[in-house]
Amino acid sequence: MPRQYSIEKVRDIGIIAHIDAGKTTVSERVLFYTGVSHKIGEVHTGDTVMDWMEQERERGITITAAATTCFWIPTYAKGDKKQEHCINLIDTPGHIDFTVEVKRSLRVLDGAVVVFDGVAGVEPQSETNWRYADEYGVPRICFINKLDRMGANFENGVQSIHERLTPNAVVIQLPIGIEDSFSGIVDLLTRTAYRFEGEKGENITAVDVPADMKDRVEKMRHTLVEKIAETDDKLLHDYLDGKEIPVDTLKKALREATLKVKLIPIFCGSALKNKGVQFVLDAVVDFLPSPIDLPPVKGINSETHAEEERRPEDDAPLAALAFKIAADPFVGSLTFFRVYSGVLKRGSYVLNATKNFQERIGRIVRLHANHREEAEEIYAGDIGAIVGLKNTTTGDSLVDPEHPVTLENITFPEPVISIRIEPKTKADQEKMGLALHRLADEDPTFRVSGDIETGETIIAGMGELHLEIIVDRMKREFSVEANVGRPQVAYKETIKGKAQAEGKYIRQSGGRGQYGHVRLKVEPLERGKGFEFVDEIKGGAIPQEFITPVEKGVQEAADKGVLAGYPLTDIKVTLYDGSFHDVDSSEFAFKIAGSIALQEASRQAKLVILEPIMKVQVIAPPNFLGDVTGDLSSRRAKITGMGERATVRVVDATVPLSEMFGYVTNLRSMTQGRGSYTMEFSHYDEVPGNVAQQIIEGKKK
Repeated sequence: MPRQYSIEKVRDIGIIAHIDAGKTTVSERVLFYTGVSHKIGEVHTGDTVMDWMEQERERGITITAAATTCFWIPTYAKGDKKQEHCINLIDTPGHIDFTVEVKRSLRVLDGAVVVFDGVAGVEPQSETNWRYADEYGVPRICFINKLDRMGANFENGVQSIHERLTPNAVVIQLPIGIEDSFSGIVDLLTRTAYRFEGEKGENITAVDVPADMKDRVEKMRHTLVEKIAETDDKLLHDYLDGKEIPVDTLKKALREATLKVKLIPIFCGSALKNKGVQFVLDAVVDFLPSPIDLPPVKGINSETHAEEERRPEDDAPLAALAFKIAADPFVGSLTFFRVYSGVLKRGSYVLNATKNFQERIGRIVRLHANHREEAEEIYAGDIGAIVGLKNTTTGDSLVDPEHPVTLENITFPEPVISIRIEPKTKADQEKMGLALHRLADEDPTFRVSGDIETGETIIAGMGELHLEIIVDRMKREFSVEANVGRPQVAYKETIKGKAQAEGKYIRQSGGRGQYGHVRLKVEPLERGKGFEFVDEIKGGAIPQEFITPVEKGVQEAADKGVLAGYPLTDIKVTLYDGSFHDVDSSEFAFKIAGSIALQEASRQAKLVILEPIMKVQVIAPPNFLGDVTGDLSSRRAKITGMGERATVRVVDATVPLSEMFGYVTNLRSMTQGRGSYTMEFSHYDEVPGNVAQQIIEGKKK
């Protein structure tokens, strides 16, 4: 089957935003205007295409990133089929508990549309998503949505982007009117005003710029042209000479600057009122990259360990990345993948280079949210899904067996909260293990472990909502009923000082004994660096074959913790001396000696407990501000900022996660149901002494 769309006409984009900024509403409009759906789904009536899980429709939030393929002819192309572009679109969740979905989507996308609420402007999760996009160098455009809402303010939205995200964002459109009177937009590049008519805003009519806006349009256009000209020496020369620069030249320069993330265009509208979304699609085509506009993807050759490039060409060796695993009730496991080079064909064998395992490609499907279309092959630059792969998980590289290369993996944040879970009946017991295993395959931030002492199953994730959805999915998708314990915080231990200790494991019995002897140094690492083991053995004091067992013993002891049974982190362990016995030394003895030495050295190095600190933003009416700040202070919060938005007050704070359980109920009763908050993980910090004591005692009970 030949390629339908040349690679220049392919766009792989994601829609990202803070919760409730209107991402899914924007996605639904995109599907309607591109002809994928013939009616517009609404979040508030629970009939959206992109939010297809029952939990998503009930709660009105996006939980899992949905992928779809659609086709768009730019509005200025007047229906010319030759100008049609293929857009692979991923609608990502806004809630921090599902941040993994945003991170893994951005890893495989070439561009992003960042949606902002016209009333709230930049919100905490917008900042996190922006940071992820910066990390992967993803070019993006901004869409300030909901300008029809009471309290909407386009200028404030732009200002918050400039202050909190980037000074390089440039305004391309201005709204005509605001709130109830929002009726259209003005394109600054062409100095044309547009109104959206027809039941679904599908008819776009060009009109004159309103007289009261002409001066502002000229002033804003002047700023825009200056910003674009600054990115290109020749344009800057023409601009300073006072020449009129053609619109096409400006658009071309703006595209170049957007691809290099030097400029970020800002568009405006109201997805709910069907205004402005078509121009966002035009902007995706005009300013966001096709796969060939970006540098070739890099990987490490599995045999030579040298870095290699893979160009986005169909005749190059296959290189694809699996970025999501989904359990589908009808077809089993679905592996979402992005092809960077070559062609993935049905019936072929590919190498999972990450795990060094061959997989056979059975069925390939193109995705349309929750329904699929069979495909024979997927070309370079495209996104699709494979049905029924056995051993492939998120972040694995699927490549040509003749040209093995491992692409850069995706790193995920550690879980911050855990709960104990047990099956309600004997019949649920077997099913629960399978269900948890399937869900953990799907979601790399969800972990399942067993408590050896109590024999209980512990599940860990990114927040209360995350684990609540997991338990809900077990019940609905796998018919497993479970009892759930109280949420527990994922504490960690670390050291504040340096220390040395020795560990000896000597056992003498009839015949061969056991002998292991090591000396270790421990010192703290900076926050977030994890665990580091250094081998400084000189002159064969410990033979080489016993070094790895020592490291294993040290690592296992660190995982179990020393002070209160929480993992030891941000610590550097140096093995510098020891001794061995020609006959009695064994791997087992050195492993135990390493474990003993680490525990001893840690105790001497001032052990402390670390707790996860969350970044919290509370929004409440002004008359409840005192109660809200007083309550936060009682939860050991540090208030980092206060601001106001239209008719409400905004409080920013950092609060220990352990103090935030059940906060939503408290906040509602304190503010007569009018307060809301968002929370995301910030960092780990030391627990105060009195709280640490309670944690240690609580763990020992």
